[in-house]
Amino acid sequence: MKRLLIYGGTFDPVHLGHKNAFDAARASVEPDLCIIIPNALPPHKESKGLVSGEHRLNMLKLTFGEVNDIIYSDYELKREGKSYSVYTLEHFREEYPEYELYFIVGSDSLVNFHKWFEYERILSMCTLVCVSRQDGDRGVLDAAKAALFQKGGRVIICDAPAFEVSSSEIRKMIQNGASPSCYLQENVVKYIYENSLYQKEVLN
Repeated sequence: MKRLLIYGGTFDPVHLGHKNAFDAARASVEPDLCIIIPNALPPHKESKGLVSGEHRLNMLKLTFGEVNDIIYSDYELKREGKSYSVYTLEHFREEYPEYELYFIVGSDSLVNFHKWFEYERILSMCTLVCVSRQDGDRGVLDAAKAALFQKGGRVIICDAPAFEVSSSEIRKMIQNGASPSCYLQENVVKYIYENSLYQKEVLN
């Protein structure tokens, strides 16, 4: 059966940690097709002040490239309401019935996965692919994997270099006039400044 790797996130902005996670998951799963999806209203994060979906899609394409086996989807941007993963996975399971689904999550998400909306339905539809975001967390991740296995879940844990930065930290750097070049691809940095993104703090 063919494999479909799905990667969702706010990506505001997409940084090299996101790319490292995707590359590690892709190497582990060896998918036939990948779909990358920016969230519209992420259920676990503050959504005020997000730059437009168009800008985030453009930055994703600059980071991961426009290649035949990667699709950039605006499904969650067009869908009304919060971007719950269960609905996204149901959508792509129906659209790609010949594929087995794999869904990338971060280490913090895996540990708290039992708190996700309809998490057991998610487990029934896909294999979770977890990429560590910090050193020394393998024991915690193995425990989370074992707990989800008891619920029928399938989890792959990828070994990848730690990359300790968040999109919110990068936004603050830009607002404060610091260069984010060590955390973003050069073409994304150029895009951000050409489009005046993140350079003024958004008032909520």
